[in-house]
Amino acid sequence: MKRLNTREKQAVMLAAGFIALFIVLQFLVFPLLDKKKRLKRRLRAEKNVLVDMQLLKAEFDAIDKNTKNLQSRIAVKKTGFTLFSFLDENAGKTGLKDRIAYMKPSSSPAREGPYTLSTVEMKLQMISMEQLITYLHAVETSPNMVNVRRLSISRAGKDKRVIDAVMEFETVDM
Repeated sequence: MKRLNTREKQAVMLAAGFIALFIVLQFLVFPLLDKKKRLKRRLRAEKNVLVDMQLLKAEFDAIDKNTKNLQSRIAVKKTGFTLFSFLDENAGKTGLKDRIAYMKPSSSPAREGPYTLSTVEMKLQMISMEQLITYLHAVETSPNMVNVRRLSISRAGKDKRVIDAVMEFETVDM
């Protein structure tokens, strides 16, 4: 082999340095930088998951609190409470008992839990809007957790102030 002169030695050394630098960058620095970027992305994703989990936990706690509140309200309902008699009694108190065309009670087991969903369809004829509002207020503000599921109002006859109302009420029983 020949001996290399100074200029050739410098060129070989420079090429070896570039190759060494390329190897260090390609196999050490760039992988570390890529891993750092992946870890930062993963950290951001995990933080988003944590925020979502905290929101879901807060929502679950609110639902759980509401469920416990409803269970306690159902538990303190008067024994022997029936939706039919409650609605009939309120119709008497508000002066609408003689305006009841019909009342159709029914009940079915709730989808979940040991509860029964009681419903009553009721038709009131020839009443004023004020009478209907008074009756609905008396029913819905009672502590018996009675809700209006459906309400249909139509004019009764030629008088625009007189209406017929068909309502469906529901409550949950133990």
